[in-house]
Amino acid sequence: MNLNVKEKFAYALGAVGKDMVYMLSASYVLYYFQDILGVNAIAMGVILLVARIFDAFNDPIMGIIVAKTHTKWGKFRPWLMIGTLTNAVILFLMFAAPPSLDGKGLVAYAAITYILWGVTYTMMDIPYWSMIPAFTKTGKEREGLTTLARSAAGVGSALVTILTMVIVHALGGEGNAGERTGFKYFSLIVAVIFIVFIIITCVSIKEKSTIDMESPSVGQMFKALIQNDQAMTIVIVIVLINCAVYTTSNLVLYFFKYDFGGEGWYNSYTLFNTFGGAIQILSMMVLYPLFRNGFKFSNIKIFYMCVISAIIGYAVLLGITFTSMSNVVILFIPGFFIFAANGVLQVLTTVFLANTVDYGEMKNNRRDESVIFSMQTFVVKLASGIAAFIASISLSIFSLSSKSVEEADKAIDFSLDVAKSSQNGLRMVMTLIPIVGLFISIFWFKKKFILDEDELDKIQTELSGRSDNNYASTDLNENK
Repeated sequence: MNLNVKEKFAYALGAVGKDMVYMLSASYVLYYFQDILGVNAIAMGVILLVARIFDAFNDPIMGIIVAKTHTKWGKFRPWLMIGTLTNAVILFLMFAAPPSLDGKGLVAYAAITYILWGVTYTMMDIPYWSMIPAFTKTGKEREGLTTLARSAAGVGSALVTILTMVIVHALGGEGNAGERTGFKYFSLIVAVIFIVFIIITCVSIKEKSTIDMESPSVGQMFKALIQNDQAMTIVIVIVLINCAVYTTSNLVLYFFKYDFGGEGWYNSYTLFNTFGGAIQILSMMVLYPLFRNGFKFSNIKIFYMCVISAIIGYAVLLGITFTSMSNVVILFIPGFFIFAANGVLQVLTTVFLANTVDYGEMKNNRRDESVIFSMQTFVVKLASGIAAFIASISLSIFSLSSKSVEEADKAIDFSLDVAKSSQNGLRMVMTLIPIVGLFISIFWFKKKFILDEDELDKIQTELSGRSDNNYASTDLNENK
């Protein structure tokens, strides 16, 4: 039985809350600890990257735990609820660092809370996305639910991106002390919304019955994952695309604060993000369905179009940053190409990854939804860690932080040269590195990916035939 409208809405609502939490962490944890609290940028980069390496072991294991879970509430909802409650608490603690901490104590606090945040986020993210292939039977149905969930997730991400700095300043006021207070209370608001939305998801959605399968060992799971070459292909593509996205998202805040500048810089930052968030959501909800159903473009063709669009957007953005940039509206031009492409790519990569579950079943005779989607959780977080590490090195090299800028301002004759070189370096890192990553993703995808529409139809036919044979065999045995 397909999901009804109520279930679809409840599932989408969960995505809104989930990605509000994720975006707050992915886009602002570096800024909070490095710029506001004064933690060394390199130290923060190492923490964020090490946490992602830890996830390399944690995420697939969590996928296995979910696959082995059997309760009267199903295998997904218990972990979805446990992960949400613990992650919401850790999120608040992460943005509520005790004022008494400084130096090594603050670094340790950042490391512990961020690693725990990653662990608890995995607990709920893997079962959430694993529901997609478990609830759907055909590629079209899967695309529909994936598009809905990704669009809802885009709404959650956009809300945090748009509202964070405005609400932070409204709750706490100006300056580092004000922003510190603002982030504390804003994180509490996001945590509460997260819990409420996931409760609605868990209460509204009842898992459909599935065929019981023998629980695989850890070794068998890793072997099955490695043998699924299409899943590994998409995993690498997701890493490259998200590295591009998160490198920019980590640095664009510093771009507006220290380059675009001006008093009330966060208003320009908010306006830019409002435009970008709206474009990203519309691209998920309107542009992708238009390309797919209106123009009848294949998913693979749409993928190439979007990656090229993003590359063009970054190139235009780089050129514009070396102009006077007197009005934030001029940044809407490259922003359109980048945000629209990113919105569609978020849907596409999830569709591609869900399709690799069927491919893996055909090739390895096992449906590894939880493990495959644990890889999505891991690689997105890995990409955010790599991007944050790149951003932290850049911030250290360019001496961009509240403390360093204040110190530079004391040396009036020297400050302008330092500021200009820092601005130019920041502009190039936030545009050229994403361009390189996107070019590599095109090359890798073209060389390795084979799951076009014809191949997917063949796989569906093969799996359907196997299912019919299994039922026939079962009936024969029962008659005997």
